[in-house]
Amino acid sequence: MLTKRIIPCLDVTFGPGGGCVVKGVEFVNLRNAGDPVELARRYNEQGADELVFLDITASHEGRATMIDVIERTANEVFIPMTVGGGIKTIDDIRNILRAGADKITVNTTAVKDPQFIKKSSDLFGSQCIVTAIDCRSNTNIDDPKAVNILERKDGVPVWYEVVIYGGRTPTGIDAVEWAKTVEELGSGEIMLTSMDADGTKDGYDIPITRAISRAVRIPIIASGGAGNVDHMYDAFEKAEADAALAASIFHFGEYTIGEVKEILRGRGIPVRL
Repeated sequence: MLTKRIIPCLDVTFGPGGGCVVKGVEFVNLRNAGDPVELARRYNEQGADELVFLDITASHEGRATMIDVIERTANEVFIPMTVGGGIKTIDDIRNILRAGADKITVNTTAVKDPQFIKKSSDLFGSQCIVTAIDCRSNTNIDDPKAVNILERKDGVPVWYEVVIYGGRTPTGIDAVEWAKTVEELGSGEIMLTSMDADGTKDGYDIPITRAISRAVRIPIIASGGAGNVDHMYDAFEKAEADAALAASIFHFGEYTIGEVKEILRGRGIPVRL
């Protein structure tokens, strides 16, 4: 059985003092969580399986991803690092990989130009390409774009709509169908974030995570909503995810990665200690 991965996520913004890690609720009301390089070093020491760096305002601000932060982090950590935010071209990917990243994650550009996934996968290999899918539940199930109707955890029938530009722009694309498409185009993994759950610490969005896990063969990284170890256990057992991504519970010292892994292992989840 493949081990399940625990992945801290560093949402980074760029300000006058350089890059800083932030955390909010549903992508807004951001608060400072510390220096990205220092946090990355800490998680490396604690036994994280991978790291995800998301430059969360790069696409919205129309600028390139922070290469200097990637370079400094790559010099400090020795686990796989995935970087996303503001990636628009093949050269962007090449520069990020050269700076020390192992994978890139793309969202907005992939939705606007799906062939970008195929081009980048063909050039760099599918193992380097993680498609980030941000989505939000939509109660208008009569919408002709609503292909997959799911029952939200509150019992309301919904479909999940892909959103881009850091959750600011709805696309009219059904998230489950989009997941199937990105797999066909050569994406090696999907990082799935439900905007409904992001930052709430009420648990991952099980219905959409499970639906996409069952719809594709590539690994699914559950993202958005982790508040405790029970939530991470549910991501693996109920939502059938391959990895669980979390931010707040690690950034603000509620758990170490080692503590999470020990608890999960004790409950029968295969993890690398």
